Amino acid sequence: MSEQVIAGVRDLLPVLRERAQDTEDARRVPEESVKALQETGFFKLLQPKLHGGFETDPVSFYTAVKLIASACGSTGWVASILGVHPWHVALFDAQAQQEVWGADQDVRISSSYAPMGKAEVVEGGYRLSGRWSFSSGCDHCTWVLLGGPAFKDGKPVDFCTYLLPIADYAVVDVWDTIGLRGTGSNDIVVEDVFIPQHRALSFIATSKCKVPGQAVNPGPLYRLPYGSVHPTTITAPIIGMAQGAYDAHVEHQGKRVRAAYAGEQSKEDPFAKVRIAEAASEIDAAWLQLTRNIDELYELAKREERLPVDLRLRVRRDQVRGTERAISAIDRLFENSGGRAIQRGTPIQRFWRDAHAGRVHAANDAERAYVMFGTGAFGLPVENAMY
Repeated sequence: MSEQVIAGVRDLLPVLRERAQDTEDARRVPEESVKALQETGFFKLLQPKLHGGFETDPVSFYTAVKLIASACGSTGWVASILGVHPWHVALFDAQAQQEVWGADQDVRISSSYAPMGKAEVVEGGYRLSGRWSFSSGCDHCTWVLLGGPAFKDGKPVDFCTYLLPIADYAVVDVWDTIGLRGTGSNDIVVEDVFIPQHRALSFIATSKCKVPGQAVNPGPLYRLPYGSVHPTTITAPIIGMAQGAYDAHVEHQGKRVRAAYAGEQSKEDPFAKVRIAEAASEIDAAWLQLTRNIDELYELAKREERLPVDLRLRVRRDQVRGTERAISAIDRLFENSGGRAIQRGTPIQRFWRDAHAGRVHAANDAERAYVMFGTGAFGLPVENAMY
């Protein structure tokens, strides 16, 4: 089924490419684009079969994301984030899953995992309040996943992800940025809402890959680490943006005549060819490492074998490195694209801005990931749970 979805996504790319500027101007992905992606089956790639999904291998999902982002960075970003949330919901208690998908298996979920609010432990669950930023694609969703600490008697006792229906939160339109402008990553506000226990998922359980949802979703997809799946969800569209920038640059340079150099055709410039080769290699290296690592994790999960710490740390190392490689590739191309490339509406400047905006996501904090890897390489205990 994943091959059919990827084929459907490929067919959509020209339309998504044409809508890229409109997406940016609207500050959100058009409803038509979201509906078209839904019709390909994209949003069900990581959704459990129990609830009408395809439960496919993760690399197929990331491949589709990369393709979408190569046409429109904002659409690829939103698709990746909304597309991974069915995987996360599948880790929750079976009752929570039924509440989300029982009436509508096409429901969409947004998120904001940063601890911008807090919960108080009460009988039967939690009372949650706060304001969360950067909930990409939230205008297209009717559920949200929010991260935050849980307190009891004034002391933090856990860190959880809380699952809320749209009736329990408000979306505040604040999104106005220079990159990823079309993602509609607005704020979510929650005011003293009760969260039943089954709609909260402890990050301790998530980091151990031992979660309630495995009772009804025992497949290998739901035994993968959060610290591998979610950060890769951030890097995959950035690599896609780099591919889109590369394709746009090669097309542009193939037609460009450089007046400052006596009418030289750019495609005859040896230095332009060097930059193209360097960028292509960086993009390929980023993608090959990312897919190799995720494939290796998934194969171990299929065999129900232990997922070794050194592999999980390598996934994070190469994930942040993949983002760095993609950014480096875009920068090399953009520097050699000429003055016309900075005009509003041209794809390469949009990819450049979108990729740099994606770079500042917390999942791309390279130094922390490298320190984790180095700590593990020395055989020392890794305190950070995000791997």
